[in-house]
Amino acid sequence: MELLKRVLTAVVLIPLVLLLILRAPAAVLAFVAGVVALAAIHELLKISESYSIQPLRAPTYIFSGLFFVAIAIHAGTTDLLSTSAFTYLAFSAAVISPFVFLAIAMTRNNLKSAFPAALVASFAFVYVALPMASLVQLREQWRGSFLLLYLLLLVWAGDIFAYFIGKPFGRHRMSPRVSPNKTWEGAVASVIASVSVGVLIFHYAQPISSALMHADLIERQNGVFEQIPLIIVIVLSIVLNVAAQLGDLVESLIKRGAGAKDSGAILPGHGGMLDRIDALLFAAPVLWCYAAWRVMTQ
Repeated sequence: MELLKRVLTAVVLIPLVLLLILRAPAAVLAFVAGVVALAAIHELLKISESYSIQPLRAPTYIFSGLFFVAIAIHAGTTDLLSTSAFTYLAFSAAVISPFVFLAIAMTRNNLKSAFPAALVASFAFVYVALPMASLVQLREQWRGSFLLLYLLLLVWAGDIFAYFIGKPFGRHRMSPRVSPNKTWEGAVASVIASVSVGVLIFHYAQPISSALMHADLIERQNGVFEQIPLIIVIVLSIVLNVAAQLGDLVESLIKRGAGAKDSGAILPGHGGMLDRIDALLFAAPVLWCYAAWRVMTQ
């Protein structure tokens, strides 16, 4: 029954997510990314209570929400979503967030709770909000839609193969204390699946791009019509898969310390929102850094 719920949820969500990243206006994508980020942050703050932390709920929601509002309002009207402007905005927000939250926490009666509350609020912004925002900016880069498609398919393939290979055939536990169900066999299968998907996507990049253009799902600047060196695709796919698996393990660490199995129950068969995006929270910034580096060196 659990597996059936997992499959049905994926069948419903995957087409919607693909349509969103390929075709939705940047403002809509920023709005949805913000909603997802706030849902995941809500779950993270809830988990933090198990660590005897009294989180700054409203300030964390407002600070993170305003960050996405700024992106959504100006998307398509200014250069706010250019790589350099986004880098400045994200860096500035990350730097000032601890001071904002500490100043707010200073007003608490229980000063012993002030620092932990400000700490988890700053962590929530950097850990969840910034990676989700990087997905929006990545879409605005040259070939952005194709890169997002590549990222999602790679992460999904790795996750699926890790589950279906690791569960029945896994014998060697990767990190028994953090995530008892994860095995090295599943991890290797995940890497192989991600690399295979990455190689196939870029090998058939031209026909895939043409098909998406003919379906009016992307514009020409979002397709890939030149050959990408195979070694770059392989290395990038491996790095992204490792980042995704680390993201999964980090979230498991946070939940394990809190004695929680899932971050929430918003998605049937998949747990909470944080459970669904944990891999992307590590993988998305890695791909964004690669794409930003390519922009700066061209």
